[in-house]
Amino acid sequence: MGALQVEKLRDHPQKGLYIKQLLADIEAMAHMLDNGMFERSPIRIGAEQEFCLVDRDWQPSKKALEVLKAIDDPHFTTELALYNLEINLDPIPLLGDCFSQMHLQLKSLLAIADKVADEFGNKIILTGVLPTIAKKHLETNYMTPINRYKILNEVVREQRQSEIELHIKGVDELNIHHDSVLFEGCNTSFQSHLQIDPNDFVDTYNWAQAIAGPILSICTNSPMLFGRELWEETRIALFTQSVDTRASTFLLNEREARVHFGNDWAQGTIVDYYKESITGFRSFLCATEEMDSISQLKQGKIPKLKALGLHNGTVYTWNRLCYGVSDEKPHIRIENRYIPSGPSTEDEIANMMLWVGVMMGRPKKYNAIHTKMDFQDAKANFLIAARYGMAAQFYWDNQLLSSQQLLLDIFLPMAYKGLYQMGVTPKDAEHYLKIIEKRIGSKNGSRWIVGSYRKLRQQFKLPDALTLLTKSIYQYQQRGYTVDAWELPRIESLSKHEEQRKVLHVMNVKTVTAQLTDSSELVLKMMQWKNIHHVPILNNAQDLVGLLTWTDLEDYLKNPDKLEERIEVIMKTELITITKEESISKAKHLMKANAINCLPVVHGKKLVGIVTNKDVWE
Repeated sequence: MGALQVEKLRDHPQKGLYIKQLLADIEAMAHMLDNGMFERSPIRIGAEQEFCLVDRDWQPSKKALEVLKAIDDPHFTTELALYNLEINLDPIPLLGDCFSQMHLQLKSLLAIADKVADEFGNKIILTGVLPTIAKKHLETNYMTPINRYKILNEVVREQRQSEIELHIKGVDELNIHHDSVLFEGCNTSFQSHLQIDPNDFVDTYNWAQAIAGPILSICTNSPMLFGRELWEETRIALFTQSVDTRASTFLLNEREARVHFGNDWAQGTIVDYYKESITGFRSFLCATEEMDSISQLKQGKIPKLKALGLHNGTVYTWNRLCYGVSDEKPHIRIENRYIPSGPSTEDEIANMMLWVGVMMGRPKKYNAIHTKMDFQDAKANFLIAARYGMAAQFYWDNQLLSSQQLLLDIFLPMAYKGLYQMGVTPKDAEHYLKIIEKRIGSKNGSRWIVGSYRKLRQQFKLPDALTLLTKSIYQYQQRGYTVDAWELPRIESLSKHEEQRKVLHVMNVKTVTAQLTDSSELVLKMMQWKNIHHVPILNNAQDLVGLLTWTDLEDYLKNPDKLEERIEVIMKTELITITKEESISKAKHLMKANAINCLPVVHGKKLVGIVTNKDVWE
């Protein structure tokens, strides 16, 4: 997808040609499959490492293109957001010390990126969702200025005919609208690739689906977004909703989201898989270059199937089938998209080895898993893992098993067997799978992040806690420790000078408010009961229109008869406000100059928080 000059398919003059090329690609794939042209050995593995760039204040950077240009290495490529980049590792045969070799290349490439990023005042973070991402980092000025990303954003909005809706409920709840697909840019993953025998497609792909939940449960590393504790692997819900082209209606919507697990076991051949994808999801990108795959086959060449690849690149199954060509031979691989980036490179390689080992070590009793396991159980297991991580329980082999029990007693022995069968060295297998075993007995990335965040929140406001959390992730990654050895961060002060600190770092976002139509007596009593000194007043449109203060409360407690008056009579309407991006110094000046003790923090007419005298002088 990245190598093509793509354009919007809708109303494009070359739309007919693109559809013709897409159908020709299906025909060409069927021909290659029927004639045994697909490579079956050696089995290769590969991976893609997505990572975040942050500035000196641990905030998302906008330097991705500058860093990428300075790196000047074809292993690196862009991502949707200007604070993300991706590394494509070289494919390698599944044999010997292949995982150590892959790990060595990964560390080498990250070291190059780290050195170059430092020249731009940036650092590299490996994490599923960067803790310091805020709403402002989802504006289009943070989108990588490449045409295909702009088109993706446009077509998703056109098909939805509305803004992007995000609603995720975990320990906390996030319910927000946004006008771009940059929620997708919040997600960074470590995508593993495993070449498969296309003649064994049904059994292999369905097995990948069956094991997805238990594998994900021990690998979760994305429990938060915007400082809210959501799913243990929030990426699953976040990515699903960020590019959802389905609009909410009064009618039941039976269509599948473009990011999905599936609705049934795979059937037929790899060609049927792609036919199902084309049938279920409308193509919305096209490329203008000629791509006649049938003619290429007739000339004895192996076609790239670029039209099919372009379509497949906009349908995001968590286990995605990918077509490729290596050494003039076509191959099929499964791309595991559900495992997050981080916490460390060793953790990532261990996650990959666990998945590959279980894939290759499938016992005969689990052959044709689609005849022995209900698909709804496989799908439920995946969603349960995303929600609850290590605390999940799974339906497996007609039993209800905990994540730890299933992984230790069944999956780890299976992984060792699969790796040894493929000729992976015992030293490699034992080193990385021991990491998984230690993690099962302690904690994974999600548990460390949640524990660290809760500890930091005991002493810091939300933005500072998220900044220190991000800094701690970086420090442990630099030391090379696996997450089972990570301790909760030590409490330390931030080194920012006052002129660098903003209102957003100290404001209170959980603010008690009242409506114009509320009973003034009740609101004033609530202030007295809760010892609240400031209550913003909102109208029916949820715009800030007034403020009740402790002074108002004292006045009306001395004159109980006046409690019957409407709030709009009592409240102050000439308000002095501030935005969250203003400096704390300015907040201090405004309060001192106007002899007031609080400032409502606004975005336009909307209240987003409140900052008090105590907050800025603490």
